[in-house]
Amino acid sequence: MEQKILTGSEALALGALRAGVRVVTGYPGTPSTGAITSLLNMDLPDRHVEWSANEKVAFEIASGAAWAGQRALCTMKMSGVNVAYDSLISIAYSGVNGGLVIYVADDPGVSAGMCEQDTRGFALMSDLPILEPATVAEAYEMVPIAFDLSEEIGTPVFVRLVTALSNSHASVMVEEPLPPAVREPVLERDIAKYTKAGSLICLNQHRDLIARLASSAAVIDRLGINRLRPAGTPGGLGIVAAGIVNAYLEESFEAAAGYGLDPDSVSVLEVRASHPFPARQVQELLAHSGVVLVLEELEPYLEQGVIIEAHRMGFEGRIVGKLEGPLSRVGEYGLHQVLSGLADALHLPVPPGLFRGSAEAESLAAARPITVCAGCPHRGTYLAINQALRRLRYKKDEVMVTGDIGCTILGMNPPFDTVWNEVSMGASISLAQGYVHGGVQTPVIATIGDSTFFHGGIPGLVNAVQHQVPLTLIIMDNGWTAMTGMQVNPGTAAAFQTGGQQVDIAKIIPALGVEHFYEIDPFDLDRSAGVVQEALTLPGVKVILARQECAIQSTRYGKQASVIHVDDEKCNLCKLCIIQTGCPAIDIGEDAIVIDPSLCDGCGLCAEVCNLDALVKEPAR
Repeated sequence: MEQKILTGSEALALGALRAGVRVVTGYPGTPSTGAITSLLNMDLPDRHVEWSANEKVAFEIASGAAWAGQRALCTMKMSGVNVAYDSLISIAYSGVNGGLVIYVADDPGVSAGMCEQDTRGFALMSDLPILEPATVAEAYEMVPIAFDLSEEIGTPVFVRLVTALSNSHASVMVEEPLPPAVREPVLERDIAKYTKAGSLICLNQHRDLIARLASSAAVIDRLGINRLRPAGTPGGLGIVAAGIVNAYLEESFEAAAGYGLDPDSVSVLEVRASHPFPARQVQELLAHSGVVLVLEELEPYLEQGVIIEAHRMGFEGRIVGKLEGPLSRVGEYGLHQVLSGLADALHLPVPPGLFRGSAEAESLAAARPITVCAGCPHRGTYLAINQALRRLRYKKDEVMVTGDIGCTILGMNPPFDTVWNEVSMGASISLAQGYVHGGVQTPVIATIGDSTFFHGGIPGLVNAVQHQVPLTLIIMDNGWTAMTGMQVNPGTAAAFQTGGQQVDIAKIIPALGVEHFYEIDPFDLDRSAGVVQEALTLPGVKVILARQECAIQSTRYGKQASVIHVDDEKCNLCKLCIIQTGCPAIDIGEDAIVIDPSLCDGCGLCAEVCNLDALVKEPAR
């Protein structure tokens, strides 16, 4: 045993190693990314760990390994479940041979963008068990349980963490990882199990899936995953708390003691497996309580189940939560939300001023628009788009520029104000086609990053070529899946891929039948703007590949595009370089602009926009 400081995602990954996982796949998505990142930094013989092209591919690889009788883990954020679900529901119907665990990190409070999607809804829709650890240590401990459960009942199992848990650090006692069990691969030819070739097959598989879920309830009960702590006095307050909310209860009880709450009088059902619904424990809690408070982040799934059980039992007390009570379906939970629920359930006042400090701090925070990093090549691409539109005498509100997921979406913010929208991975290309078919007469531009293009953009481009839709696609290739922490993608240079090969976007585009294809260096602003300008005047599908490596990565191994010097004599502090580029490496000195050498990557875009030649670009030494 060894004590380690781990994040929730890291603890989950080590729990999978302890369980003898053999195949680990996933797609980067904050807040789930840390699990695979930590494994890729380890020497793991006889195991396969990869970043896959997207979540659907990742899930299918893990499922194939589980069908072959091996233990497999697939990781993603909540939005990735949407991508994987077409195969996920089918695999759920068929079941698995080896253990298959799906780690999903939800994001209540939207710390990392996208929708506040509750993965428990997918578990309900798929008739799959879902486990919800409350602490970092539990994330480590529950993954082996999830694998055992998966193999005992023959079905995939969700493990759900949330941002606060995925990113939290805690001390965890970690055991030595177990090597993957030596298992002969299973090659089972069973059409009735592994296909959907006929309605009878599908109906029988659905019945089997429902039966497996019922079996999981008995296993979860036997393992004591959900824990009921009844109070000594019947008829008092009962609490049903899901997942991470359990970690906030003790602190909340201490805070509530100031206005009369006796923690010993509260019955608590700690739910760490919310589906299948813990009906027996809920019934016991209802029988012991006069009022029940349900604490769960996002959707009121548990609360709805509690209400149904209460109706069946003829429970006459109050049920406080989101449907009838002060708690919201929006945002993450903390001390404030738990105390609000306690106050409503017991008709007690929340101590005045308890949360004033955080509100005051928030009101004093300065507005800080999010922009791209110093030296980011996307800066040059958006400057080129804006410059091309000006040359063609278009106003910004006359030309639709669709956006996509990743660093590229930062083009919506000042100083660029270029991108209009963002939906999901790869949607920019299809949305652009919709605008064209919707009758937009001005040019339509779609922007997308390299990793996103591989993930979900290729089908949209194929569709545009097939139907010869007049649009301009700009693929912003910085060589990495940058926004989630510099993970490799198919287009990353082979030197950075362990045993992998680079897939070159520049070879894919012509092969799709794109007639107008250009490559540009986004640090060459004048030529880039000229290429965009030309593309916007041509018919059909035009694709521009803007190619320059992410500045963070190039800086890490000592690569610098150039060195920028300021000519104090020529600079009149007009601030045009700041206004147009928004580069955080540029500051205002007493008499002239100042370049911070620790931030500047030497992209030279500031020198290109300077009208006075006060910024000089010189070769890097």
